[in-house]
Formats: sequence, structure tokens, C-alpha cells
Amino acid sequence: MSNTIKTLAVAGAVAAALAAHTTAAQAAGQEKCYGVSLAGENDCAAGPGTTCAGTSKVDYQGNAFKLVDAGTCMTMELPAGKDGMMRHGSMEALDRDLPMEG
Repeated sequence: MSNTIKTLAVAGAVAAALAAHTTAAQAAGQEKCYGVSLAGENDCAAGPGTTCAGTSKVDYQGNAFKLVDAGTCMTMELPAGKDGMMRHGSMEALDRDLPMEG
């Protein structure tokens, strides 16, 4: 193996390690909070009917999450729902404010 290929392999490994560390550092201190994002502004892994980030269909969709600062999810106050009840974020997916099927 030539020195150029070895150098490129090492550089690629270092870049991958730095990227993984940066992603972990960004996620540190954050938690998934369901039911708090606006339509199309969720982070990855929304519920059924969506594929990933930015695919939630309705505001405050209960099965779509947004990363928020750790410890803030359950205290986030959101506009009242159609039933007039106040809503809060949840650490688990919710059955409220889901998009209509079909």
C-alpha cells in the first residue's frame, strides 16, 4: 500500500471520529421531546406516516419529536389543543395531534 493511500485512510478515519464526536457533543445535554415541533420542523424518527426529519404533517404532532435541552421537555407550555386543554411536551410518543390518514 502506498504512503498516499495510507495517509488518506488515516485522514478519513480521523475525520469520521471527529464527526462522530461532534454529533455526540451536540446531542449531549439534549433529549427527545414529543409533541412540541411545528409541522415540518421535527427531528428524525417521526411516527407512522413520516420518514425522518422535517416530515411531520401537523403542528405539535404527538408522535414526532424535537431535540430540546435536557430537563425542559415536560415543562414546555404549548398552545391549547382543539379541546381547549393545555398541552405539554412528553418524553414518549403521544396519541394526540396526529395527521389524518388518507
